[in-house]
Amino acid sequence: MLNKTLSFLIAALGALSAPAFAVTVTALTPSQVSPQPIGKTIRWTATAMDASGGPVAFQFNITPPNGTSTMTIDFNLGTANGNTWTSRPFVWVPTGIEGTYKIQVIAKNFTSGKSAVKSVNYQVTAVATSSTPVVVERTANPLVALFSTTSCTARSNMRVAYQKTGTTKVYVTNWVSCHPPATMTFEVAGMVPSTTYKMYAQTKTGGKITNGSSVNFTTGALPTTGITFPSYTIDTAAADTTYPVIVHNPITFASGGTSTVYPDTATDLSGNIIWYYQAPDITKSDVMTRPLPGGGFLTLQDDYAWDPVVTQEQFLRQIDLAGNIVRETNMGAIQQELTALGAVDGGSCTGITNPVVGTACAGSFHHDAIATLPNGGLAALLSVERIYPAGTQGDTTGLPVDIIGDMIVVLNSNWQAVWYWDSFDPEGGFNGYAKLPISRTAPLGEPCTADTSGCPPVFLLNPGTIAPLAHDWLHANSLYYWPNDGATTSQPGDIIWSSRHQDFVFKIDYKDGAGTKDILWRMGPTVQGAAGDFAFNNTYNDPWPWFSHQHDFGIENGGAGPTTLFDNGNTRISPTLGLGSSGCKPYDCNSRGMAITFDESTMQVTPIISLDLGGYSTAMGSAQLEPNGNYFFVNPIYFVLAQRSTFAFSEEFSPSNPAPQMGPAVVLFDLQGPQQYRGFQMPSLYNPPTT
Repeated sequence: MLNKTLSFLIAALGALSAPAFAVTVTALTPSQVSPQPIGKTIRWTATAMDASGGPVAFQFNITPPNGTSTMTIDFNLGTANGNTWTSRPFVWVPTGIEGTYKIQVIAKNFTSGKSAVKSVNYQVTAVATSSTPVVVERTANPLVALFSTTSCTARSNMRVAYQKTGTTKVYVTNWVSCHPPATMTFEVAGMVPSTTYKMYAQTKTGGKITNGSSVNFTTGALPTTGITFPSYTIDTAAADTTYPVIVHNPITFASGGTSTVYPDTATDLSGNIIWYYQAPDITKSDVMTRPLPGGGFLTLQDDYAWDPVVTQEQFLRQIDLAGNIVRETNMGAIQQELTALGAVDGGSCTGITNPVVGTACAGSFHHDAIATLPNGGLAALLSVERIYPAGTQGDTTGLPVDIIGDMIVVLNSNWQAVWYWDSFDPEGGFNGYAKLPISRTAPLGEPCTADTSGCPPVFLLNPGTIAPLAHDWLHANSLYYWPNDGATTSQPGDIIWSSRHQDFVFKIDYKDGAGTKDILWRMGPTVQGAAGDFAFNNTYNDPWPWFSHQHDFGIENGGAGPTTLFDNGNTRISPTLGLGSSGCKPYDCNSRGMAITFDESTMQVTPIISLDLGGYSTAMGSAQLEPNGNYFFVNPIYFVLAQRSTFAFSEEFSPSNPAPQMGPAVVLFDLQGPQQYRGFQMPSLYNPPTT
């Protein structure tokens, strides 16, 4: 009797100490009941109860057969009906192995800190069997096939070979390790529309390649509704045929001619579209940051996350070649993680109605995200705003000033923030590095309003109390992880960060997360009396040897060099600061494709090439070195006077034959298309460049 009484009292005390408003997951529901075959589209929806009124955010995680849990969709706010919250649908297309998957949802109220978890098992079945050992199916993309075949032996590798029927040219996917007894599945991409291809598996064991039985697959036609495809024109066609794939990320501005939204595309060397991707978000446009090994891309996309109004670049997503979202995070989740890391400028901009000096927040992803950090890590650029006192950076309005800076956030392999660098930290008394003082204004003083084209979303402008124009101080546009810091011995790597509006490239002391976050050096011209840390070895007697407003700064060959970049040349061409005031020659007033070397011991930069690209692009651009020594540049927003319109030119150049190292170059390949942010020349959609 005493034991029963004690048990009752313990239970009662537990009930009294339990949270009054616990979060409860009430359902986790798939659109298709288990089991379903590989490649089936399944939409998951979760609901949760929270008597406190919420808000409730939902995160989805997936554990594959015999694998570990992976965050797939990071916390995003659901929608409410009373105290019931419903997640945004999570669309899952399993293209891995067959078996039992565990789907988990976490519902969390970030205000109260309460959360709840629910998991369900889901069976995915093989489509290839002993009776049908090879199966090729359509995907949502008519140019991408899903190829499945039976298992191969352990310690072997498999890929898929495919070729147009009636031709001899064979294309291949990447090699994938065999994992018996499970079947093998591949997304096959890089095919022209409405064409029949023969496909077969190739198995490599001990250096011997064995071909499997073949099947035919006919690609579909390009859609004619809901999507507008660009057209491409070949001006010069002598490209390196070992790099036959050109990837394009069209981004157009109304001020540049057309505001048509085009999908990302890949073309062959004849300008035929062989792959495309249209973002599923509300604008149908994205910023493609990097292609990934084995196929797929990192992209920044517009959509609703935690902010009910702002959509611009709120999502970082990984997509596969069929266009399925493999993984995503969003600014709301990143803001929560940065706040937990102690980033005082990393919080949400939502709900700040009366900003004052010192108010700061992180607003969006922008320009770049890279997936080359150790152990599956990523780094991404975020825009950050902070309010500074009146008169900062020469503002004459007499009001406090909104300055737009940058933050670098590093995510681990599970896409959770583990490190950050904040351009405003010195002003907050953090690291005290003096190589980027807030007084170092942008040479061309570019401003932003809430809807300025090319600017991130601006949150802290407040009519009457804040100066009406924000100062776009840095406008970074590329990141590069320098493995082993360029050293011959193994040591942690650092991050190279390129700031368009400062005309500088910076090295950040990252050291694989153990660095000081200091700026180790600045590379760039002396403008308005502010100098970088390197001297330029002007071997070509160039009247303006340095780059300015540069894009796509990267060190080739996995960090071994040389360094390539696209020199837009805005400051060089500026009538007030550059050569434009004296009536510059065509070479002086065109954007340039550059390759350089630099020496950290002598602090010298030496040019390899500085090629006239035939026209001036005020923004965007790409640069790449190919294994044969040629260079690929995208001149992205070039106005063609004769046509009164703006185009991008994807071009391959030879630095010889016998072109000069500085000035006009021999164009081997010239593909004209719509404006674009970035481009890549690749051997296939499975093999990205090494920068």
